[in-house]
Amino acid sequence: MLYIVHTTGQCNLKCAYCGGSFDPRKVPWKIQYNPEYLKRFIEKDPEAVIAFYGGEPLLNPEFIMWTIDNVKAKHFVIQTNGTIPRSLPKDYWLKFDTILLSIDGRPEVTDKYRGKGVYEKVIFTAEWLRTIGFTGDLIARMTVTEDTDIYLDVMHLLSLKLFTHVHWQLDVVWSDRWKNFQQWRDASYLPGVRKLVDVWIEEMSRGTVLGIAPFKAIITKTFIDNYAAPPCGAGVNSFSILTNGRILACPIAVEEKWAELGNISQGKFSPESAPKIGEPCISCSYYRYCGGRCLYAYMERLWGEKGFKEVCKATMGLIDSLLEALPTIKDYLKEGRITLKDILYPPFNNTVEVIP
Repeated sequence: MLYIVHTTGQCNLKCAYCGGSFDPRKVPWKIQYNPEYLKRFIEKDPEAVIAFYGGEPLLNPEFIMWTIDNVKAKHFVIQTNGTIPRSLPKDYWLKFDTILLSIDGRPEVTDKYRGKGVYEKVIFTAEWLRTIGFTGDLIARMTVTEDTDIYLDVMHLLSLKLFTHVHWQLDVVWSDRWKNFQQWRDASYLPGVRKLVDVWIEEMSRGTVLGIAPFKAIITKTFIDNYAAPPCGAGVNSFSILTNGRILACPIAVEEKWAELGNISQGKFSPESAPKIGEPCISCSYYRYCGGRCLYAYMERLWGEKGFKEVCKATMGLIDSLLEALPTIKDYLKEGRITLKDILYPPFNNTVEVIP
């Protein structure tokens, strides 16, 4: 099970997508429960994965260190904006299996939405982590907007040779409707995805599988059942613990009643009450791969029913491009140019949501 542990609701940035810190009345900026409750709750699970989340989790490094030192878990993960790495001692960084750094691609795209100079700070952090000996999965986690050229931005991050994987999420959950999402999707995004698939296959022919996380995970799904529905695992094999001890099915549903499953301080946890993906998703031919895409988007439909379906078309186009390449991938596997081990991803639920 994945336990997404919020260390604080505070953030040191104010990105255009989310507006910065959570309201402290909804996600307090300090831990308000006895950490021993967290230890008891998580250690019941011998397969526990702990992912630190925020706000910006590094604004509460003491809690991160206490948790790593005192709570037994199979894997540790952190999602961070990557601007204050030295708030956590070096030896703790080396205890993570996966580190996700928020960066949106090229400098001008990243800085426009995250703040001037953020790109440079994140690259410094990535370089520093490699310098101190971090050899785990270092993921560039992109937020994709109308200014994103998915081909150029993903290729830029891969060209840096710092990240083992690149993953992206479309900014279509919390944000207002884009000026013209459909035009961007059809004229920019899906053609860019197809170009990325072409490069991915070309590199495979030379024996290299580029670390494009959605591609690897979706192709893995054609061989093994590597992720749930929804693909992030929300309410299935992933649960979030807020700084006030509330247990949620989804880490961003901090005020939605449907997401509330209990409270670790009260010893209450009802995972069976988590909402599930239903129609129209489960009758869709793409459901095997997309898993309903996103529990929050499925439940809230903030862009309305039509908007929800328009985003689904972006997912369908991504899946189609990969499935069209599947016969070639199978040929390369038979020929021994690559191995299944090169493709299989993720190795555990490391908070990569799979479907953008």
